[in-house]
Amino acid sequence: MYLLSGELIVPDDAPVDLIRAAGGIVTRFVPGGRVEVACIYREARGDWTFPKGKLDPGETFEQAALREVLEETSLMCQVVRFVGTTNYTHRKGRPKIVAYYLMSVDTGEFAPNAEVDELVWLPLAQVRDHLTWDRDQELFDLVVLMPELRAQAS
Repeated sequence: MYLLSGELIVPDDAPVDLIRAAGGIVTRFVPGGRVEVACIYREARGDWTFPKGKLDPGETFEQAALREVLEETSLMCQVVRFVGTTNYTHRKGRPKIVAYYLMSVDTGEFAPNAEVDELVWLPLAQVRDHLTWDRDQELFDLVVLMPELRAQAS
């Protein structure tokens, strides 16, 4: 995958059965300039992760990330920047790539739904240990280094 004019592009030689998905690492700023990150719990999978889902036909990764975050969390967000991707084999044996975007929340309030049972807002220092998957932890390691978090918090 690579960025071209701000859009994520999957190479032509990608596996034909590749699942393309996108998600968000959603942040908010609380009094004192502290940053909190939304982590979701999916009882059906027994995991703590970030909101994400498959691209719809004709959708860009960024559009899918915003839509999936809204669908899973009821939070309207704006993209701050591209973070990176995770790659793994889906539970049904297909290759999967998920593009993640750092997001800031504009409006909305979480309510449990068919996909997500719980959402917690955690300070940066607690997020990594709360996540179930190593791939999410490694992705989050990139987020904490991003200057946008410090710039918006000050």
